[in-house]
Amino acid sequence: MSNELIFSIGFLLFIALILALDLGLFSRKEHVVSLKQAGVMSLIMVAMAIGFYFILITEGQELHGIKDFAHLKEIVVRHQHNISLIPNNFQESLMLYKQNLGLEFLTGYVIEYALSVDNIFVIVLIFSAFAVEEKYYHRVLFWGILGAIVMRFIFIFVGAALIAKFAWILYLFGAFLVFTGIRMFFSKEGDDKIDPENHPVVKWASKIFSIHPKYEGKHFFVKINAKRMVTPLFLVLLIVEFTDLLFAVDSIPAIFAVTKDPYIVFFSNIFAIMGLRSMFFLLVNIIHKFHYLKTGLAVLLSFIGVKMLGHVYLEKWGFTTEHSLIVILSILVISIVASLIFPKKKKHTQA
Repeated sequence: MSNELIFSIGFLLFIALILALDLGLFSRKEHVVSLKQAGVMSLIMVAMAIGFYFILITEGQELHGIKDFAHLKEIVVRHQHNISLIPNNFQESLMLYKQNLGLEFLTGYVIEYALSVDNIFVIVLIFSAFAVEEKYYHRVLFWGILGAIVMRFIFIFVGAALIAKFAWILYLFGAFLVFTGIRMFFSKEGDDKIDPENHPVVKWASKIFSIHPKYEGKHFFVKINAKRMVTPLFLVLLIVEFTDLLFAVDSIPAIFAVTKDPYIVFFSNIFAIMGLRSMFFLLVNIIHKFHYLKTGLAVLLSFIGVKMLGHVYLEKWGFTTEHSLIVILSILVISIVASLIFPKKKKHTQA
């Protein structure tokens, strides 16, 4: 069994344990998640991601089972890590590799976590449009995360295989991200409006499932006159999954701009997705205050796209993963501070 497989199985078992504890201990009774609970959950998830960062910078060589300089060089070349190894000095080179690996994970995590905010905007609209009771938010997001983990695993490793075989795909990803960023920048308020009756997922589901017209508590399925039907809550879950699939098309290429190691892309993605649920409950009632954050995310996507398009020249100029992290954090901080300093003007309605 390869080191990558052992490392990944251990990681997935750890994630499964967290989800099992969540489902068994914290979700026995449907309830509205308080701001305090959301804050504690968010801190725990961020702390675990930081803990994983320290594992990578201390034991990162175990991911690919690196034992000597030749293998280290092979891994650096294969995953295009932006570092210069020190000839005939395995230990120092390994230290550089592990520090860079940790930095790539951290940068990918910040990108995915930031882009998750846009996901939250849309999920709030979905819950509102379908009139989902607040106490069922946690249930929908919990099962939504399970689906997201599976979909992103497939996306990431298929994407990595394509990049390894067709290097020009990076330029395609870069152009797509620039386009997405520009489109997001010029999008108008109301463009994300959800129409429950005409949503494509609802139309698709109505052709496959028998749909019960009303909610039945926390249940996704219900049996009426011996006929199994899906409830509107299940439709909401499907739409949340579909929404995450659309966001993954943006966020996964964005992380490939930082690292070509699919395992690091996957780990950073999953930690951010795991933190999405708690961040949702933390921001759901105040997210409207950060009205410049969407503009910041548009600039962020455009920056990452430009970086992918010009990565060869940027690397020659000495632009490192650390520089990327600084730019990304700066964009996010500026957009948040600008939202607080220049609050959105309230619309006045005429009597």
